[in-house]
Amino acid sequence: MSKQVSGEPMYVLPEGAQRVIGRDAMRINIAIGYAVANIVKTTLGPKGMDKMLVSDLGDIVITNDGATILEEMNVDHPAAKLMVEIAKTQDKEVGDGTTTSVVIAGNLFKKAGELLDQNIHPTVIIKGYELASKRAEQVLANTSEPVTPTDKDILRKISLVAMGSKGIGSDDEKAKIAEIISDAVMQVSTEKDGKFSVDLELIKIEKKAGGEVIDTELIKGILIDKEIVHSGMPKSVKDAKILLLDTALEIEKTETDAKIEITSPDKMEAFLQQEEKMMKEMVEKIAATKATVVFCQKGIDDLVQHFLAKKGIVAVRRVKKSDMEKLSRATKGIIASSLQDLKEEDLGSAGIVEEKKISGEAMVFVRECKDPKSVTVFVRGGTDHVVSEVERAVVDARGAVSSALEDGKYVVGGGSVEMEISRELHDYAVQIGGREQLAIQAFAEALESIPKALAENAGMDVIDTLVSLRNKHKEKAGKTVGVDVMHGKVADLKESGIYEPAKVKKQALSSATETARLVLRIDDIISSKGGSRGPPEMPGGPGMDMM
Repeated sequence: MSKQVSGEPMYVLPEGAQRVIGRDAMRINIAIGYAVANIVKTTLGPKGMDKMLVSDLGDIVITNDGATILEEMNVDHPAAKLMVEIAKTQDKEVGDGTTTSVVIAGNLFKKAGELLDQNIHPTVIIKGYELASKRAEQVLANTSEPVTPTDKDILRKISLVAMGSKGIGSDDEKAKIAEIISDAVMQVSTEKDGKFSVDLELIKIEKKAGGEVIDTELIKGILIDKEIVHSGMPKSVKDAKILLLDTALEIEKTETDAKIEITSPDKMEAFLQQEEKMMKEMVEKIAATKATVVFCQKGIDDLVQHFLAKKGIVAVRRVKKSDMEKLSRATKGIIASSLQDLKEEDLGSAGIVEEKKISGEAMVFVRECKDPKSVTVFVRGGTDHVVSEVERAVVDARGAVSSALEDGKYVVGGGSVEMEISRELHDYAVQIGGREQLAIQAFAEALESIPKALAENAGMDVIDTLVSLRNKHKEKAGKTVGVDVMHGKVADLKESGIYEPAKVKKQALSSATETARLVLRIDDIISSKGGSRGPPEMPGGPGMDMM
């Protein structure tokens, strides 16, 4: 890129740099954003289709989880990367609703493009979108219903809806997993000043291929993917007293290189006996606490293993730090950093600690803990692909139930809340007037993309569905009417129990609006990659390697 100054070219950007200016830059970004939304749109809802993603190494992922699809997809264009960020934010913040947020964002882009073609300035569109977003949040707050941990049935239904789009098996299997997730979230939730908080890290998800999806279970305790260190130790201990150690049960090596000179066999014998004595003392200190199971974060010497086995004490070594913390919360034991001053009160307890072989691999189960504040969901399934998809379903459901509990609000799903917000925004647009009303109406139409996509994926007539929904929502009793994809009709979804957390919808709206605002402010794309690549292109061109 060069400028003429006194007849001489003056280079501002390096040779080969590409630049797209003004409306062209906006149109490219809008087209790319909408293209990404169209890719994930077909996965929305219980009747959504799956995507098969193949990596450079040939690894296959089969899923319809929006966040996973966008993360695994090799998107190259900066605007597409912004769409991936929406999904990641949604996933981190609330754990569900990734496809919804991306579809809404893509349609906000598309509607903005139509307004730009009518010569409406981007700033006006942004202002209208911001007004619409604020109003949408108010409507969402007004249409949401309260939920508490005592409403177990509602939480179970929220869990079911979150898993609905995942093809993880029969209704019975989904119902069982929904029950497991709602129980797990309620088990680890803590209340403070009437507000509930849930640390999702305390719900450990362990997966193993083999068995069926129905074999997935909730362990009121922790599952450790390790084996008992010595064959002479018992494989099962009832009413276990558990010692958690963050110190090695080995003779410590000196920090600096040290040399010990042994000049006679007697001294060698004395040296070895001293080592053995020290190890025996370690085991005696552990035995004095009346511990029957030891979980050690570091190594355990072979000789120590032998002495522990003689005492009938079970030991597991090299347990991850995160697992140690979970064990502490589940068993109510204190993690000891030294063998000095160990007391019986420092021990945790569990109804049973046992080693079991699952699909040929030994695992240690710590079960039946009293009121554990950390639990494990053990995911099973026929193949690795099935197990991975069940795991994604569990993660989504876990996020949805915890969001509903923390926020204390839920809404009716199936596109009904989007239609209600859309109707309110159409009325609001008339009150605002001016050019901004066109942007507010565009926002309202973009929200209709959710029920549209649900109807389309269920094989319903999109136009008839949308017209019917609009008419029903004009009536007072029609606020909770949405797309009943299971029966292929428009129905009151409150009766069907299609519930979603209000927080998921709120986050989807805010992240979609933020991204639309970000993209609409861009009027110049400068690519300084040099001459090896061309400018960012429209979808399908070399500038966008989508899959």
